[in-house]
Amino acid sequence: CYRENILKTAKALVEDTKLLVSGAASSQDKLAQAAQSSANTITQLAEVVKLGAASLGSDDPETQVVLINAIKDVAKALSDLIGATKGAASKPADDPSMYQLKGAAKVMVTNVTSLLKTVKAVEDEATRGTRALEATIEYIKQELTVFQSSDVPEKTSSPEESIRMTKGITMATAKAVAAGNSCRQEDVIATANLSRKAVADMLTACKQASYHPDVSEEVRERALRFGTECTLGYLELLEHVLLV
Repeated sequence: CYRENILKTAKALVEDTKLLVSGAASSQDKLAQAAQSSANTITQLAEVVKLGAASLGSDDPETQVVLINAIKDVAKALSDLIGATKGAASKPADDPSMYQLKGAAKVMVTNVTSLLKTVKAVEDEATRGTRALEATIEYIKQELTVFQSSDVPEKTSSPEESIRMTKGITMATAKAVAAGNSCRQEDVIATANLSRKAVADMLTACKQASYHPDVSEEVRERALRFGTECTLGYLELLEHVLLV
């Protein structure tokens, strides 16, 4: 029942996505309508996903987290898409903002597809861990793209904060190795959830610290490079766990 409702609402959201993209080239009224419609649809989708997560029961909290993370990814992608649509409104087809809009729309559809795959996998215990890991790998890749962009973070933090956040990577690495050895679904799901947070926190802290006023251009470039290399190395580890 929940799966059918999620599928139906997700399809409606994909249609809203198409309207948002086409709305950038039409009137402000149409754009506003598309934005309002997508906001309503994502609210409905979040509700049915939360009901689906609750139906799993409290004895499987890690899988509940996987579902909640999947809808959070869709909501974030929608927010980014609406922002890109506003930036591209009334611009010519070859304007850079139009390419950003197409990229945001692609991420949006990817995340909706990922949500639907996750919902399907939840019904099959044998594939829950694999799917959770696949979703985490996709999420980390998207976070890395944001990290590598030229966007300056809204706030900065100290290098000490960045160092503190690397401890989460160490813990997640140990968990990933253990999951690769045990091959138990629950261990893999827990690894996926922990990895997602650890890498995202590290990337945020690293970028914020690299833009600290006391940091030189050379040190900033090195910090950003090492943040990327750390993430790529961790992704490789997760890919190995997935193969196992």
